[in-house]
This record gives sequence, C-alpha cells and structure tokens, in this order.
Amino acid sequence: MFKTILFTQWTWARNVLLVGTLAAFAIPVISVHNADLTGVDSFSVRSYLATLQSVGVAYPILAGVLGLVLALTAWGPDHRGRHVYALSLPLPRWQYALLRYTAGLVLLVLPVFALWLSALIAAATVKVPIGLTTYPTALATRFALATIVAYSAFSAISAGTSRTAAYLLGGLAVLLVAQLAFTFTSAGIDVVSPVFAAILIWPGPFAVFSGRWMLIDV
Repeated sequence: MFKTILFTQWTWARNVLLVGTLAAFAIPVISVHNADLTGVDSFSVRSYLATLQSVGVAYPILAGVLGLVLALTAWGPDHRGRHVYALSLPLPRWQYALLRYTAGLVLLVLPVFALWLSALIAAATVKVPIGLTTYPTALATRFALATIVAYSAFSAISAGTSRTAAYLLGGLAVLLVAQLAFTFTSAGIDVVSPVFAAILIWPGPFAVFSGRWMLIDV
C-alpha cells in the first residue's frame, strides 16, 4: 500500500520536485562561486558575507514552496475525486493520512540531499580566511527542518475540508483588513507584527524560517 501511494505522489509531483531538487543543488554552488577570501581585506569579506546573506533568502523560500507543492499534490486528487478512493480502501482514515504524509517526507529527501551535496561541494571549493567556517551539514539540516515544517503545516490544511481552509484564509483576511483599518484611522495599533513575531520568532512554529541562512559564517 505504501509503495503504491509513494508512486502516485511521485507521479503527481515529480516535475516540480525535480525542478526544486535542481534549484536546491544550484543555490549553494552558485552563491559561493569558487571565491578565494584568503587574500582580501576585511571590507571585501564583509561585502561577500552580505551578498551571501541576501542569497540565503532563497533557502527558506524554496523550502516553503516544496512543502506547499508536495502537500497540494498529495491531497488535491482526493479532493477532486470527493475522497471516493480513500473511503474505498480497507484502511482507517488516520492510517491513510499517515501513509500519504510519510510518502511526502520520503520525496523530500531528494531536494534535501541535493542541497547537502551541493553545500559540501561549495564548502570544498571556497577558500575562507581564519575566523570563518563553512557549515554545509548545518545548512542542510536546517533546510530539511524547514521543508518538514512547511510540508506538515500545508498537509494539515490540505488534508482537511474546504471549510477548514476557508476558515484559515478568512481569519487571515480579517487580520489584514483590521490592520488596514487601524492604519487608515491612525490608531497606532499594530495587530499583524505581534502575530508574525509569535509565528516566526522562537519558540514560534515557523522560527526555523527566520534568521540568517549562511553557508559561510564566523
């Protein structure tokens, strides 16, 4: 049963997953571009690290996109088919959902491994001065955690009913409308920033996405 579900999810998501895997492999290698920092001044090193930090935004974005795509492709056909296939199986709903979720985790191994391999290659080609260190495994581990978090969150939404998704989107819309109203009336009330801070700053559930994503750092 698991092999069948894994194969079907691979069939549905393979095109986007392969593109994401190629992107995961390309980002670390392209970001360092065989730099030699051993003979440059401190200003050049700081500029290089600032550029590397700006490129690092691509890591959490890619992790979020991969999690979203895998979640949508895993549950989209079930929603379109009115869950007839799922209900016809001799499995309880929770077990079927667990198999679908686990299959997505297995597919996420491809981009995570590609990024780790690329980070190792990039770390081996770049020359850094004393005081700087490469972190290929730490970067790949963080990327893996980010993809798992994104995939888990979007899977929880996609696996539910359309009403659940509507409630979530409606709550977000109410929050944004309230913030716009407070802004136009000059009330000086900020309701969006505390919510995003609670989500993106530790111990928020999506804290792994915030902060610096650096292959090379002190």
